[in-house]
Amino acid sequence: MPTPRVKICCIQNAGEARMAIRYGASAVGLVSAMPSGPGPIDEATIAAIAREVPPGVATFLLTSKQDADSIIVQQRRTRVNTIQIVDAVSPDVYSTLRAELPGIALVQVIHVRGRESIGDALATAPHVDALLLDSGNPSAPVKVLGGTGNTHDWDISREIREQSPVPLFLAGGLKAENVREAIEHVQPYGIDVCSGVRTNGALDEPKLAAFFSRIHSF
Repeated sequence: MPTPRVKICCIQNAGEARMAIRYGASAVGLVSAMPSGPGPIDEATIAAIAREVPPGVATFLLTSKQDADSIIVQQRRTRVNTIQIVDAVSPDVYSTLRAELPGIALVQVIHVRGRESIGDALATAPHVDALLLDSGNPSAPVKVLGGTGNTHDWDISREIREQSPVPLFLAGGLKAENVREAIEHVQPYGIDVCSGVRTNGALDEPKLAAFFSRIHSF
């Protein structure tokens, strides 16, 4: 089983990005304005961090926007190379983004809340470069679109991975203590972690080291 790629999310500054990359992150997540959850930073900070990330490491802009025009403006302001859409959008949004932002990868978050998520994921997959399975609740009174620290049903995640025509990232409650089990069970292309490697909101180097140690123990 190949070692999955690792995305360290909720990056707060260039120092955190450098630390994540030093330990082996192949992607960093930069959170723009959200209705709730940890880690949002302003777009000027996102742009400054993205400029310092070396070639070969993906810069993910997490956006809660649901219309193509707003997402396009965000990408052009921040100059990231990947857009992670954390809420549901209509299919025409993907086609507009493809046309207006050539070369920018699109990743759609699917919040796994039940077996209906399988159909949602497979309907979305043809429009994007990858899926990211998380544990949010977009139908909550205040939308929860990530960073919950909660796991979801990995059996469903595995079914999606087995049927998806595009790569799959697994997120939601991952930490050093459970990441090996998650990888063995789901066998994702990549994994995504925020709260599991943080203490009081800051990237915690011992937790980060332990996390990567478990991943590379296969």
